[in-house]
Amino acid sequence: MSNKKILVTGSNGLLGQKIIDLAPALNDIDLIASSRGENRHPITGGYQYIDLDILDHNRLREVVAEYRPDTIINTAAMTNVDACEHDPEGCRKLNVEAVEQLAALCDEFQIHLIHLSTDFIFDGEDGPYAEDDQPNPLSLYGQSKLDAEHIIQRSNCKWAILRTILVYGVVADMSRSNIVLWAKSALEKGKPLNVVNDQWRMPTLAEDLAQACLLAAMKEAEGIFHISGNDMFAIHELVEAVAAHWQLDKSLINQVSSSTLSQAAPRPKRTGFILDKARTVLGYEPKSFSEGLVLVDRQLGK
Repeated sequence: MSNKKILVTGSNGLLGQKIIDLAPALNDIDLIASSRGENRHPITGGYQYIDLDILDHNRLREVVAEYRPDTIINTAAMTNVDACEHDPEGCRKLNVEAVEQLAALCDEFQIHLIHLSTDFIFDGEDGPYAEDDQPNPLSLYGQSKLDAEHIIQRSNCKWAILRTILVYGVVADMSRSNIVLWAKSALEKGKPLNVVNDQWRMPTLAEDLAQACLLAAMKEAEGIFHISGNDMFAIHELVEAVAAHWQLDKSLINQVSSSTLSQAAPRPKRTGFILDKARTVLGYEPKSFSEGLVLVDRQLGK
């Protein structure tokens, strides 16, 4: 039986890089990584890399037609929630229009599409959420991701949507921060942090999310899946856990309410996911947050 050919978009991002890390362990995968510009992953063997801007629809079509992947894992997105409010056109192009093009190509070439979505499609009034709970996004980012979900669901391609929450981890070039690295860095420098105490999340280790993507690809899974960590934290508790792990000064952490922050986009209050479907169908089992911090610590020490 021939290997499964998987094309990853946005491979220079945190999730994309983790998929590159994990895929070689699965001997029956031929991985094609693609992102805009040069490959930022330090390991270049064991997969192909393509310079691909998925907003260039002609180039996207060329690549799909040339490589004919069995699966496309779409990790490319504008994920900065406030940036989406400030640049609604850019948000829509990458989070909606590019997905529409991908879904059409997956239909035409009979490709399994795995698309990443977010807890921000929910309003946070009734978390943790199951896959069939009613979305009600509060921000342009959340709306763009929900619009993309609807496009995929209406398409004729074979699809899986993986929603996730507050992804953290370490990338080789450290080009992108996340809440764990941000908190650790600031506390190490002795900077006071204002951290909200009225929002709750279940943070997701990037390796766990990458594993879920590959499980969905190998099992040819279809439908919506909720993928996150197990542990629910108020955001200030999450930052305090980071401080405790690296023995940093918790007194620098100031609890504030969301209303005191001048953020462009409103955030849902309490999200979190019920993971039963992912466990049962995909065999997904996330690490605890403390286990995730141990892994981050080890990777930072390399």
